[in-house]
Amino acid sequence: MPYTDNHCADFRSGFVAIAGAPNSGKSTLLNRMLGQKISITSKKPQTTRNRILGVLHRPFAQLIFLDTPGIHKAKIPLNIRIVEAALSALGDVDIVLLVVDAANPDSESEKFLVQTLKKQHLPVILALNKIDLVEKTALLVMIDQWTTAYAFKAVIPISAEHGTQVEALIREMASLLPPGPPLFPEETLTDMPERFIVAEMIREKVFRLTGQEIPYSTAVSIESFAEGKKGALIKIHAVIHVERDSQKGIIIGKNGIKLKQIGQAARHEIERMLAAKVFLKLFVRVQKNWSRDTKALKRFGY
Repeated sequence: MPYTDNHCADFRSGFVAIAGAPNSGKSTLLNRMLGQKISITSKKPQTTRNRILGVLHRPFAQLIFLDTPGIHKAKIPLNIRIVEAALSALGDVDIVLLVVDAANPDSESEKFLVQTLKKQHLPVILALNKIDLVEKTALLVMIDQWTTAYAFKAVIPISAEHGTQVEALIREMASLLPPGPPLFPEETLTDMPERFIVAEMIREKVFRLTGQEIPYSTAVSIESFAEGKKGALIKIHAVIHVERDSQKGIIIGKNGIKLKQIGQAARHEIERMLAAKVFLKLFVRVQKNWSRDTKALKRFGY
């Protein structure tokens, strides 16, 4: 049921799937549009593993975003689940926002994406991201190639990092949404529970502070989340799950220094989100080959 509120007759609302190849900047763009961080980011591809719902409120529209994981041809069970989550989002939306890294195109994933979108029969807007890193002539060639490959409703060059043309992109998306009242109250930013976002923030710090192999072998679960009275310290116990003993050693680091760095960085961000002081205790556990174990994938929410 729509959320009842007093809005003008030409108000529009609906769902937008943010799709793209791994590391195209989808989560950065979502956070930029919302003006607040709800989706984790890093320079490594495949940071996002779940659909994240974010709600953008404008006087003329309400846009409800699904930030999907990077779509690519997957082989291992974890990546297959990730891509399935991304593709399933396309069946639940009014329009698709395709985000492409203009500075580092991923031609194989993008070809797969275009083939997938042609089967959906949905309005699609193309956002060519990271234009601050691309020469204008190269960008014009890229626009011509993309418009030849697919009949987009609009092609908008942007920089999610710097906010360039993001507001124009929002207006273009809003114009394609169906007329209707808001679907969420104005204070709603996301439907994700705090526990989920906390776990994601911890996982982001693992991505940012460890080497290439480690992030893709980790999952984070929240064992306890104890909130006291208003203004009291929030106590959180979380587990970083890895697949091998050697990975556990790398995450803990010499004399525990790496785990301490991960914990401190995550705690600062969690405190900003919760607007409260946080005590964060991290543990590291080995669960052999969890990313290939369907039972473990379900337990970790994939």
